[in-house]
Amino acid sequence: MELLLLTAGDSPSTSAVRSPGGRIDSTQGEAAGPLPALELLAHKVAIASLQAPLQAALAYENTPHRINAILIDGTGDPRAARAAAVALSGRTRLPRIAVLRDAALAALSPEWDLADFITPEASPAELEARLRLVSAAEATTANSSGASAVEVSGVEIDESNFVATVHGRKLDLTYKEFELLHFLALHPARVFTREQLLSEVWGTDYFGGARTVDVHVRRLRAKLGDHESLISTVRGVGYGFARGRGA
Repeated sequence: MELLLLTAGDSPSTSAVRSPGGRIDSTQGEAAGPLPALELLAHKVAIASLQAPLQAALAYENTPHRINAILIDGTGDPRAARAAAVALSGRTRLPRIAVLRDAALAALSPEWDLADFITPEASPAELEARLRLVSAAEATTANSSGASAVEVSGVEIDESNFVATVHGRKLDLTYKEFELLHFLALHPARVFTREQLLSEVWGTDYFGGARTVDVHVRRLRAKLGDHESLISTVRGVGYGFARGRGA
């Protein structure tokens, strides 16, 4: 697992990588200072300044060697740790874990927006368990979001709750209208024949004609209102969604 440790220091982006023997090598000295248990675990750790948390998080968020979690060192200055946690809230997908002494735990609140916290006295087994649970929870959330939500050209579709909106306005759709919009939004810029849409949305055992698609497209356009052009007609072929628009 790869971790980003935000801690007090002069360098805003010092890299620290654990050697094969388990020790963390860093030009800033002992990288595991606030959390000694890290010394005994086989994780790679990058170090950045607590004073520039967002800059550090964004720098590591989409790197090829992706960081799995951020450790926020509050052992020396809990107020600085709180400021860093609040600065990261809602602005990075990476889960955050605060490292706090017992005396500072009373200051924790939902405003910190943390995945977990740990004390510097924690054993390697406890730290490993917390990191593993946080990583698993993040993966589950990411998979769930990817499977149930679609967003393209201002249209947002929550498949799990059967809710569709266009630029924040909720659409009052029938079940088949929702299914049709959902299918089209899943394939922006592609054009489908009426027969393909009948097969994909209504199923191969549906015996209605192609006019069923035309009727539902007309109703969808009416409900999209000013954004009816999102569903385009390709004469002699069929229909497409968000053709020529950015996803």
